[in-house]
Amino acid sequence: MHGVNMDYVLNTLNHLLHQTAFFNLSWGNYVMILVACIFLYLAIRKGYEPLLLVPIAFGMLLVNMYPDIMLKIEDAENGVGGLFRYFFLLDEWSILPSLIFLGVGAMTDFGPLIANPKSFLLGAAAQIGIFAAYLMAIIVGFNDKAAAAISIIGGADGPTSIFLCGKLGQTEYMGPIAVAAYSYMSLVPIIQPPIMKLLTTKKEREIKMEQLRPVTKLEKILFPIIVTIVVVLILPSTAPLIGMLMLGNLFKECGVVNQLAETASNALMYIVVILLGTSVGATTSAEEFLKKETLLIVFLGLVAFAVGTAAGVLFGKIMCKLTGGKVNPLIGSAGVSAVPMAARVSQKVGAEADPTNFLLMHAMGPNVAGVIGTAVAAGVFMAIFGI
Repeated sequence: MHGVNMDYVLNTLNHLLHQTAFFNLSWGNYVMILVACIFLYLAIRKGYEPLLLVPIAFGMLLVNMYPDIMLKIEDAENGVGGLFRYFFLLDEWSILPSLIFLGVGAMTDFGPLIANPKSFLLGAAAQIGIFAAYLMAIIVGFNDKAAAAISIIGGADGPTSIFLCGKLGQTEYMGPIAVAAYSYMSLVPIIQPPIMKLLTTKKEREIKMEQLRPVTKLEKILFPIIVTIVVVLILPSTAPLIGMLMLGNLFKECGVVNQLAETASNALMYIVVILLGTSVGATTSAEEFLKKETLLIVFLGLVAFAVGTAAGVLFGKIMCKLTGGKVNPLIGSAGVSAVPMAARVSQKVGAEADPTNFLLMHAMGPNVAGVIGTAVAAGVFMAIFGI
């Protein structure tokens, strides 16, 4: 009897031991766990977009220790999918990206863009990176829809990348695309400055720009309405993104729905970031992420982002020449839509050349124009493919 009891205990302990993650992880899982820890370090210690990087990194950490947290509903024996699978469905259905845009709109001041409409040109120039990456993705072997989804990484706009990926039916690439987009958004302070300094002279970086004119309340109220009408009439497929972005901004500027503006920019925004960030991170299991296609996507995204940054700066140099030196080319780099990080980087690089130089508000114009520009680029792709 005593022997039987000992066998039972030993078998139970052996079974429990083999249920631990140690016996089920591959070397790839350990690599991704290490990557997740590096992301957490960058977010917590270095402060690189922690609101995005912390949930993404933690989702990455969890899925590589317990893959069933992303178990598909149809693959579950009891018909119940993994926790993060339900979050991810909201990404696939384009719900979370649209809600993110609502929050971004409620948090964003379009005043600098209204005061200096030429900023639209800088925001548009930075989208060149998207179309360059599209062509490169096709050259390296991706189909046209996958290439379009990958190219949007160049706008450094995670929600738009996820939105377009879902609309084009490229959900198999959604994880790497979203992680690449959000990673580059977080790493803007590392990636952009070398490009900006390479393409500008110290004299150009020291250029001080004239103070922006005051923008009236009426202008701020009319702006989201007019932009919505113009853009959606031309590209109806942009309505979910542009519509939510401008609705959030209208909440902020109209002054009669302060409760809605507060909810959209705070409670709702942060809830959506948690759901989107963790579900995006949870798509990076070693089996899904450590593949040749994924590495290509990450590389193409970096190329797109670098080209977009360079195109913005170069167009800024052209505007500098045409205006007789009144435009600091550094603000062109903010044309990628990583708001407000890209604008802060323009300010930081300008201040390094001249500590009395204040470019932040000038850079915010191209920065918010970039948000609109990336959404328009996504709309162009959807129009091309008849979606």
